[in-house]
Amino acid sequence: MWIKAASDNLNKNPQMNLDQYLPILLFVLVGLGVGIAPQVLGYILGPNRPYPAKNSPYECGFEAFEDARMKFDVRYYLVAILFILFDLEIAFLFPWAVSLKDIGALGFWAVMVFLAILVVGFVYEWKKGALDWE
Repeated sequence: MWIKAASDNLNKNPQMNLDQYLPILLFVLVGLGVGIAPQVLGYILGPNRPYPAKNSPYECGFEAFEDARMKFDVRYYLVAILFILFDLEIAFLFPWAVSLKDIGALGFWAVMVFLAILVVGFVYEWKKGALDWE
């Protein structure tokens, strides 16, 4: 019985209403335009003067050559780890700043202690020369 009712509905309205999909289509087209247009403009308007040094592969502080199992300089890893460490610690400040009114003075001073420890660690790394690339 319900199958007959469903088939009757299909026969009564054979046209689909696609008006609801227009905003989605516009959103996708604008997104593609914003993503692709700057790249195309940069390719068209930007200078294209390649030379051997510019086209050579370069990664991790030295030129790639010969064996893929060669040793990397430990400074590369040290700088990467320090960046991730300080980046994650700074990321904790965003939710704190948003909820500063709600957490009150105790939350404020807790983050000040956190920042003091962060600054002490940063000064220690600076004095040890961990941030110098040479």
